[in-house]
Amino acid sequence: MLTKRIIPCLDIKDGRTVKGTNFVDLRDAGDPVELGARYAAEGADELVFLDITATHEKRKTLSELVNRIAHHINIPFTVGGGISSVEDVKVLLQNGADKISVNTSAFKRPDLIRELSSEFGSQCVVVAIDTKLEPDGEWYVYLNGGRVKTETKCIDWARKAVELGAGEILLTSMNHDGTKQGFALDITQKLSAELPVPVIASGGGGTMEHFDAVFREAHADAALAASIFHFREIGIGELKEYLRGKGIPVRS
Repeated sequence: MLTKRIIPCLDIKDGRTVKGTNFVDLRDAGDPVELGARYAAEGADELVFLDITATHEKRKTLSELVNRIAHHINIPFTVGGGISSVEDVKVLLQNGADKISVNTSAFKRPDLIRELSSEFGSQCVVVAIDTKLEPDGEWYVYLNGGRVKTETKCIDWARKAVELGAGEILLTSMNHDGTKQGFALDITQKLSAELPVPVIASGGGGTMEHFDAVFREAHADAALAASIFHFREIGIGELKEYLRGKGIPVRS
């Protein structure tokens, strides 16, 4: 079993870290520079920065804030929000990002994935998918920070994104987001089994047992969480120690 990654996520709105439940009811969670530095010191494997209103507000990612965070961390740094071109990515990489995450823009113009992976390599391109389980039993793709439903099934879009050059899939279950009731094991396991690239599980992590389950049962390559880390409900060091005790390989 390959080493599993623990990834804190900074959801950014108006320059502050925020966290909600099911993509709504946002509350302040602190200064992103301070949080990023803390997570790097605590042993996080990577850090994800998502400017969650950039697409909705039709603007670019906050590159100056990205730069400030990058100067305080020494771990891989993925940045997303409002990215729609090769030029956008160049700006973020110049400001300290190691990888970029595309979501709505890639869905609306799939060739963007091919362009970015061709220019920067597939290892740089993370395709984020916000998905929701509907009453018909299918998981559908949502856009614009969960505001817009599509008729495309999550698994179909994930397959296409990988074919176009995505190096990783960041899968967020809107049903589970912020609930702390556990990750969406079924859809995570489905993508992990079918895709030849790493799958990052996001949405629902609330206990250390939830992380064990998403790695052991759903075979996720990484697990991303926010509020449990922001509000010190679980420490990254103690989580890794717990997982090691369960036989899950994690970096020390």
